[in-house]
Amino acid sequence: MTDTTAVLADLTAEAAEVDALVAGLTETGWETPSPAPGWRVREQIAHLTFILRIAGFASAQPEAFVAMTKSLTGGLDAAVEAALKEFETDPGEVLLAKWRGERDTAIKALAAVPGDQLVPWLVNPLPPYVLACAGMMELFGHGQDIADALGVAPVRTDRLRHLVGFAVRVWDFGYQARNLTPPETEFRFEITGPSGAVWTFGPEDSPERITGSAEDFCLLVTRRRHRDDLDVRAEGALADGWLDIAQAYRGPAGEGRAPGQFDR
Repeated sequence: MTDTTAVLADLTAEAAEVDALVAGLTETGWETPSPAPGWRVREQIAHLTFILRIAGFASAQPEAFVAMTKSLTGGLDAAVEAALKEFETDPGEVLLAKWRGERDTAIKALAAVPGDQLVPWLVNPLPPYVLACAGMMELFGHGQDIADALGVAPVRTDRLRHLVGFAVRVWDFGYQARNLTPPETEFRFEITGPSGAVWTFGPEDSPERITGSAEDFCLLVTRRRHRDDLDVRAEGALADGWLDIAQAYRGPAGEGRAPGQFDR
């Protein structure tokens, strides 16, 4: 399989895991608060629905997508807020149907893009593989919020390798979010997947190293757990500082999570 084919298969599987969390919810269940302040389970699924909608739109109609982004006022945050309002009065079964429809449409549209072609996106155009990895990041983060809200422990697999690789690719986002200059030193990442496989990135002889569990690394870069509660370690002052600011998404970091907020 090509990289794009593989990541889309894993994106489909991850989306199915999120779907399984909410498929049987009552209307009361959709209103359950999540750890993200002000976001119920409803807002978590609404956000994913919106992100997949625009990913499918960008993949299938790139010129129209570019025109749409140029007309946005207030940036992505304003667009997300507007999208959440669109879904706030939907009965759960209606929101579930919208989520499933946008999910399937987006994955089908991404699969139709040649691997060497760029898809326009919110800041820079991305290869379909990278955009699909970004989708994995969204599913992981918001899926974790839903699981935490419902008191469920997700089962993690080596599908996390796509998110780990994506987080390494965008390792400087945390600096950008805080108007800091990223260090010139390349970091070494040695991350262990659920199967025991070790995924490595960066120069072997780097004095700045990040090691640990893939699940915990992904929880760190999506800011769903505090570094103190994770099996992720740093060697070197720069790497240690990175653990405080790591994020795999653009824009404001958000509040993150407090030490000890969740049972290990």
